[in-house]
Amino acid sequence: MQLRILSLILLLSLTNGPLFAALETPLRPLLMPDKQSLYQRVLVKPDALIHATPVHEAGEKAVPFTAFYVYARKEVNGEGWQQVGHNRHGQLAGWIREADLIPWNQGLTIAFREPLGNDRVLLFRDKAGLRSLVDTYDLEHYKQVYADAESGKLTAESPVIAIQPKTHVDILKDFYLVPIRSHEDVYLGNEQARILQVSSVPLQTARKQPPKRAQAKPANPTTAAPAKRFRSGVVFVIDATLSMDPYIDRTREAVRKVYETITKEELTGDVSFGLIAFRDNPESVPELEYLTRTYVTLEQGQNADGFFRQVSSLKAATASSKGFIEDSFAGINEAIDNINWEGQDARYVVLITDAGPRDASDPLSGTGLNAESLARLARNKGIALSVLHLLTPSQYANHEDAAERYKALSYYPGIGSFYFGVKTGDVNRFGRVMDSLAHQITDQVKVTAIAAAGKTIQNQAKPAPVPASVEQEVAQEEEPDQLAQFQAKVAKLGYALRMRYLQQDKAEQIPSVFNAWLVDRDFKNPERQTLDVRVLLTRDQLSDLHSIMRQVLETAEEGLLSPRSFLNDLKSLAATISRDPEQLGSTTRVSGALEGNLADMGFMREYIEDLPYTGEVMGLSLENWQDWPARDQLAFIHRMEEKINYYQVLHDHTDLWVSLDGSSISGDSVFPIALEMLP
Repeated sequence: MQLRILSLILLLSLTNGPLFAALETPLRPLLMPDKQSLYQRVLVKPDALIHATPVHEAGEKAVPFTAFYVYARKEVNGEGWQQVGHNRHGQLAGWIREADLIPWNQGLTIAFREPLGNDRVLLFRDKAGLRSLVDTYDLEHYKQVYADAESGKLTAESPVIAIQPKTHVDILKDFYLVPIRSHEDVYLGNEQARILQVSSVPLQTARKQPPKRAQAKPANPTTAAPAKRFRSGVVFVIDATLSMDPYIDRTREAVRKVYETITKEELTGDVSFGLIAFRDNPESVPELEYLTRTYVTLEQGQNADGFFRQVSSLKAATASSKGFIEDSFAGINEAIDNINWEGQDARYVVLITDAGPRDASDPLSGTGLNAESLARLARNKGIALSVLHLLTPSQYANHEDAAERYKALSYYPGIGSFYFGVKTGDVNRFGRVMDSLAHQITDQVKVTAIAAAGKTIQNQAKPAPVPASVEQEVAQEEEPDQLAQFQAKVAKLGYALRMRYLQQDKAEQIPSVFNAWLVDRDFKNPERQTLDVRVLLTRDQLSDLHSIMRQVLETAEEGLLSPRSFLNDLKSLAATISRDPEQLGSTTRVSGALEGNLADMGFMREYIEDLPYTGEVMGLSLENWQDWPARDQLAFIHRMEEKINYYQVLHDHTDLWVSLDGSSISGDSVFPIALEMLP
């Protein structure tokens, strides 16, 4: 009997391999130096190939910017190779040349801010050259180096190897990554700054550009205009609650004047107007009838007949909303989400209201978002928000608090807030601002048409100046300065948009350089940050973050988590996002982690100790939390809930996501999320 059993075991081992193979240690990736739980990860450069073995035979093209785990390294004929895997559990992908990989030991990347009116970012050859300039803070030397880079006169001896493009590069249209590889804290002047080692990789190098259509050569190439005319879309989001009829009528009048100008200047179709009305949550006051209603789309508002036909039925409500706040954010969100902005080179949304907004924490809010999140969504879609705030006298008014929120809502990086408080809500004052704004936007289209046509019409009539009624007929002493500042901001934004349009055929890519160094603040104005820090997440990862963070908050509110566990779970989420988003489902108690969160496992310090930038919760200790009054704790919870709402909205805006392999949007599509919008 024993002999038969031994024979069976021998037979199984010969046919099926070792009987106890399942007990072997599973294959694991390589750990980062001096780490116990963090594995080495890499990003794939565009055009990289995955090979079955480290040889030069044909390989399979990898999806650009895919994050892999590193399992092994090998050198073949003097060339480095790395064996990479899809996850931490031994699922291998193959071998990739080391030259086609970027270290990705933290998930942080940067995006260059709009350079309009400021110096562009310089990328240095090595750390020593940049550090020397930072330490000496030699502005004269900096100006010389900058001038050489700007003029394209960089030599092999220059410490600078590249410069940020002159025109703004929209990371969502011309996707690029600038991963942070290492950092060092320094002082630039009197401001704390960071020197960053980065790689700069545009996605376009991986994609074949579509063949250009053959076109007849113009008689004079210098006068050829872009094939597509410059177009502006303006959507008014107007308060349609009680007593707003005079402002609705004055808005109609301003638009009518603009249409008359458009017709005279033969610009019909180049400026389109839309209109959305908002009231408040009809569940609280059913007589309000609706929360938001789109009266005119940009397609319908390409001409006067279409606009006024659609808007003729707009009237203010006959019932009053609850209190002196209304859901203006719902109207803004409707304009961002449901207006078709395709084909509009300049995109404006103008909010007109006398009430404060329902913020994210308001139970009657239709969006669950705050001003900053809405502003970010608008900027992602290229939309500039303006607010005309009617400061009507009322004992219930909350104008000061509302103004702060509306200034945050209308903030545009590099320019400021497009907020105008109309004193006493005077209809005539409001009308002058409306005329000015509408005139400027229309004039921008005409100026751009002249610039695009070049010499052929340069001697024709110049754009008309702002009407005297706007510049001179101002009753109050303080209003001219406010109006002039508002006009200057509109003009600055219009100029930036025109330049993007006129230079679209000359648009530069982000320079493709590796192992470059930069400083994250403006050398001449160290208070200004030159970069936005982002985290690259897939839609599936964002969905996981949304779900787990919601569970953490709900569990804490139910009293199932102690304050310490609650904070550590949030910190664990934040650290995991920055380090390795693939592990989101295994580093908090509520996600089913066997050993709890990173703090429980003893790994929190190694996750965060090398990060150059961290989110809000990282600096929060249990002592801080316990010392806070209940009001501050509740405000913190509300900020976390608002971020959860933002994740859902962002997830659903499929037009903002980028498919790295050119396929349709899926769970693998990516979005570079601003660090401040994460825990």
